[in-house]
Amino acid sequence: MGKKVLSADNQQERPKTIIEPWYIVGFTEGEGTFHIALYVDPRMKQRIKIIPEFHINQSYLRISTLEEIKKYFDCGYIKRNHGKNDYDTTYVYVVRDRSDLLNRIIPFFRKYPLRSVKQESFRKFAYVVEMIQDGKHLQKLGVKKIVNLAYTMNVNGKYRFRKKADLLRELESSETIR
Repeated sequence: MGKKVLSADNQQERPKTIIEPWYIVGFTEGEGTFHIALYVDPRMKQRIKIIPEFHINQSYLRISTLEEIKKYFDCGYIKRNHGKNDYDTTYVYVVRDRSDLLNRIIPFFRKYPLRSVKQESFRKFAYVVEMIQDGKHLQKLGVKKIVNLAYTMNVNGKYRFRKKADLLRELESSETIR
């Protein structure tokens, strides 16, 4: 290693780079989520709306980190995590746009894989986004598969408000309504 590598002069000469990819991976390990939001929506062909989302949460004290990550990916938005709760001071970086998920987020995490069990949630997430891209969410069988996969992600759906059985019942009732 040359003498100049660690010198103050060299550090000042280096251009300010954007956040490093492996830093984003580590940050996602601790604060990120690959989530498939599921809502009953009678306007949808199968009565279930499917919204894939990539999130990273952080305290307002470190919102600059979320801004750097957003800048790195050049997509998504940052908002208050729970806007209706005055006591929650966290913010969340969110990417929902399917094109951004397919062209930025998924390729990034395939190139820089997670090292924990969160990698399995990512794989399922990527598969669901690709199923939606292929139009499988428009078919009853595809929606059923997506619901079942979503409930195996992120500690087996532990934090979901709706029971999987209720969503599947709603899916079945979509046939009766038609």
